[in-house]
Amino acid sequence: MARKNARPVNGILLLDKPLEVSSNGILQRVRWLYQAQKAGHTGALDPMASGLLPICFGEATKFSQFLLDTDKTYLVSARFGVRTSTSDAEGEVISEKPVSHSQAELEQAMQGFRGDILQVPTMFSALKYQGQPLYRYARQGIEVPREARPISIFRFELLKHSDKTADFLVHCSKGTYIRTLIDDLGEALGCGAHVAALHRTQVGPFTAEQMISPAQLDALAEQCHQSGDFSAMDNLLLPLDAGITAMPAVQLTAAEQHRLQHGQSCQLQQPDISAIKLLGPDQVFFGIGQVEQGVLSSRRLLNTAAVQRS
Repeated sequence: MARKNARPVNGILLLDKPLEVSSNGILQRVRWLYQAQKAGHTGALDPMASGLLPICFGEATKFSQFLLDTDKTYLVSARFGVRTSTSDAEGEVISEKPVSHSQAELEQAMQGFRGDILQVPTMFSALKYQGQPLYRYARQGIEVPREARPISIFRFELLKHSDKTADFLVHCSKGTYIRTLIDDLGEALGCGAHVAALHRTQVGPFTAEQMISPAQLDALAEQCHQSGDFSAMDNLLLPLDAGITAMPAVQLTAAEQHRLQHGQSCQLQQPDISAIKLLGPDQVFFGIGQVEQGVLSSRRLLNTAAVQRS
């Protein structure tokens, strides 16, 4: 529901989410600072995790799924010898074992977690079983069956190693649970492990260098709220299609754009593709379409009137 006197804001903000706050909590804070009608985040981070959290405003929320489905990169600190119920530092300790592996043995174990692998999701996830998220069962001490899912670990690099800790860089596909990765690594080493710290540095085309901190945003928002001029905050927003820069695009004529925007399709001599960026004759982005058997139809279209009002 839109808030009273809220503004029609459209675009993407790259926030450096702090520790000890939920993704939804910081989202609501940022939405209030922007006085925005509509906002949503892409890819939640646990309260104990920090780093890159793309926040989509207005019409950008229509394309947030494409960011959810993209690859991500994390900096991970692991603690060996202690396994927890949640596979992170917030869980209860369920086993403690001596740590005796060498760095060479650690790097050898890491080899088994690179490339295309299968991973059983953690019980402390939002995946659903019989209509309920797994974490609700986990909080009741109930274990439910989960099928292993295919994921890809593009890069798993050891950055630092000591007797009982290690720092890693992990570049992975969508659907990867870093806590499970570290827990599985600890089991492979025979000592157990859990995530001690987690920081996300990349989501699709977005990188940590583009992030703004909550403190920076708060300071800027104070000035904007006092003056009533939000242009400085709005200048922080990336374009609506910034998250889909790698998607193939097609430029259409004015007549073809009109057809798509009125629920019709048009002919396009191009191989089948499930997602293609739609550009008007002026090369301005107006949505995402799909091609099937030479027919182009729309999937998600911008409300151009709403964009013009922002």
